[in-house]
Amino acid sequence: MPEALAATHRKPPVTCWFAGLATLDVIHRSAVRPGPNQKVTAVRQDVSAGGPAANAAVTAATLGVRALLISAVGSGPVGAAARGDLERHGVEIHDAAEGHEIPLAVSAVVVDDHTGDRSVISPDATLAGDFDVTPAELDTLPRPDAVLLDGHHPDLARSVLAYARALEPRPLIVLDAGRWRPVFADLLGAADVTARSADFRAPDDAARSRATVATHGAEPVTWCDEGGLRGSTDVPTVEVRDTLGAGDAFHGALVVALARGAGLEAAVEEAIRVASIRVQHIGPRSWLQSLSCA
Repeated sequence: MPEALAATHRKPPVTCWFAGLATLDVIHRSAVRPGPNQKVTAVRQDVSAGGPAANAAVTAATLGVRALLISAVGSGPVGAAARGDLERHGVEIHDAAEGHEIPLAVSAVVVDDHTGDRSVISPDATLAGDFDVTPAELDTLPRPDAVLLDGHHPDLARSVLAYARALEPRPLIVLDAGRWRPVFADLLGAADVTARSADFRAPDDAARSRATVATHGAEPVTWCDEGGLRGSTDVPTVEVRDTLGAGDAFHGALVVALARGAGLEAAVEEAIRVASIRVQHIGPRSWLQSLSCA
């Protein structure tokens, strides 16, 4: 086939939007956890962008799709550091706070050097103020095949959801439901897939998405597809060295697999594969090399 003709038959690249939280994570790895009024010396320090939507976007970009983060990052020094890390890893950013210096969240993270378990304290999006996006802004962005919402910027989440639902063809909508937040009352009923943690508890009268995926740490991932088919998929036994962002990696891979046309069970299998790679590597970004080579 002539090259010019072949070009007309190429499928456009898969595009995924990730709407929600970006932070700057300051991560200390420690052999002991500090007690009250105690100081300890870390064995390792990392600084990187964080947040559910941001980390999922990094995963998606590494998996080879066009990953666009829609968030409030701002122009201050903290935002610049987060932006630099995201862009270095292939993430495009639409900044709802462009031109504003905002108090972007700085998350303090401790990772246990023995178990790989992480503890996080962060203001999340509570200090940044209310930021939104307009349909005119979203019209300038590449059309998504799938959209992930983490609910951390409620107005932004509602606006992105309304815009995505009006598109034709409508992109797949996935919710990252780690912890219940009131905005989920407006999002759940419109979602194609809700990926929730074992700790997620919705009110009894909350709407339900068409399909669900539930993670349970090292236990099997349970799922229920749109047709009501239920199942569970085992998580492989691996050496766990760092759990920070493992759920975000799972969600990023799940979105990519679904956007590429995988069924729910196959998408869950891919998400487990990716998250299992993540937890075997120390540090927030070192694992990406193994993912890109896998």
